This record gives sequence, C-alpha cells and structure tokens, in this order.
Amino acid sequence: MRGWWQDLTDLALPGECGGCGVPRTVLCARCRAVLCGGAVHRVRPVPEPPGLPVVHAAARYADEVRATLLAHKERGALALAGPLGVALAGAVRAGLLRASAPAGAGVVRSWGGRAPVLLVPVPSGRRSVRARGHDPARRIALAAAGELRRRGLPARVVGVLRQRRAVADQSGLNSRQRLDNLAGALAVAPAGARLLCEGPVVLVDDVMTTGASLAEAARAVRAAPSVPGGPFGVLGPIPNAAWTSAVYGGETWESREEQNVGSRRERTGRRPARQVNAGAGDAGGVVDVVCAAVVAASPDSFEINRN
Repeated sequence: MRGWWQDLTDLALPGECGGCGVPRTVLCARCRAVLCGGAVHRVRPVPEPPGLPVVHAAARYADEVRATLLAHKERGALALAGPLGVALAGAVRAGLLRASAPAGAGVVRSWGGRAPVLLVPVPSGRRSVRARGHDPARRIALAAAGELRRRGLPARVVGVLRQRRAVADQSGLNSRQRLDNLAGALAVAPAGARLLCEGPVVLVDDVMTTGASLAEAARAVRAAPSVPGGPFGVLGPIPNAAWTSAVYGGETWESREEQNVGSRRERTGRRPARQVNAGAGDAGGVVDVVCAAVVAASPDSFEINRN
C-alpha cells in the first residue's frame, strides 16, 4: 500500500528541484532566490550586434539558473515555467521603467495605461519545437504576462514572429557566425503587424548569449509592413500605484492558456490601433521595439557597465 501511494505521489509531485536536484519541489527556495531574488541588470554582449535593443536580464546564465532553464527547455520540466516567468516579468518591468525614465524621453512619449504591453517571444525552430514538445520562450512569456497582469500592468503575448527558413544549430557558432546564420531568418506573420500596433513591443527570450537572435527579432519587427494609423509602440511614465491594481476582471483565452501554460490556443486582441506621436520610434508606421528582456544572459554580458 505504501509503495502504491508513493507511485501516485511521484506522479502528482515534482521529482526534484530544477536547479539543484533537491527532491519534492519544483524549485527550492535557494534556487528561486538566485533566479528571481537578485537585481535585474542591463546586459550587453561583446561584440554588440547592430540593431540590438536595450536588453535586461534577471540572472546570470550559470549554475542553478542554467540548470533550471535547461530542465525546462530540454527535459520537459514544464512546471518551471512559473518561476521562470516571474523572473522574466521582473526583467520586462525593469526595461519599461528604464524606457519611461526622463533619459528615455526621446524614445518614450506617453502611455494611457490601457494598451497592453506586447511580449513578443523569439520563436524556436519548428524542428526544435517538435523535438521538445513545446516552445520554451513562448511558454515562459505566457507565464510572465500573467505575472505582469497580477502586478497591475496590462500585458499579453503576441507570437507573431515566424522563421522564414531553416537555420543551423547555434551552439557551436561564434557571434559573427550566429549573425550570418540568423540574417533574414525571421519575419512577422501575415496580419501580425496590426497586432503589433496595439501596444508597446517588448521582445522576450529565455537566454541571451551573443544577442544575435534578439537583434534579428528586432529587425523583423521593425520591418513589419506599415499599418494605417501608425504604431502605438510607445510608453510613458508608469505610476507605482499601477503595480497593485487589478487589471483583468474576466477570464480570456490567454488567461486560461497561462493557467495551463502550454495550450496551443492564443487570444488575439481586437482593439483598434491608436494613432499617437511616437517620436523617434515613428518611421512611417513601422513598429519599433521599446526594449528586450530575458530570464538570463551570459555572465560576460554583465561585466561591462555602460549604463
């Protein structure tokens, strides 16, 4: 009887911590603190690829954080999407706060508080998605959007980027080879440009190493076809009170997706695009990127402080 109950418990409870292997927990308190408890930093790879937006990372890609991301991505520890989403939400928030500061006034103008922040995940290749059974960056982005909404910031995931062609495995490539490998590889899906006009765009990914993937994603978003009325991709000061207010009173397709974290259904908004003065970001209706955020970045990208 005891063995039967143990088998049922093993099915219902996580086997071990994704970061350190401690049994009976998704992520232990110590590993969670390493992932989510530290200060968010602006990170810059060296060399920095052209067109890379300002990137913020929640943690260094090493030790427990690296193990946690690999457990989620490669070993199917899907319950880790929750804490990884919390970490990503912190990086998104830091990027938005930096963009809304006076120093960023040239890029950021005004925000009425109603348009949602649009999290645009860098897509995995179709072959990788089939092999893993899920798209890790998109899953984490969905969890991050839910966390941001719980903190009072309207946010949703807009998975509009698609791979136009197959790319080689990046693991053995240097920074220049990665740029060449990804050049022109991404594009915004048909009708995706209209969705990108509905709020400020933040690119998100699980890990940044050389920055080539984020730079290519930014290029693809900026090259999206113009939409009559122009983009909304602007943001203004974020009041502190907004982080404690309720946002979504009712359930939506996306909220149910984030509860399940992994459903293939995604809610697409139907708000009309609003025309505003986008300042430097307005290029004849072409969508711009406010910033980018990742769960983790290579330790070397933390070393250079050029903020």
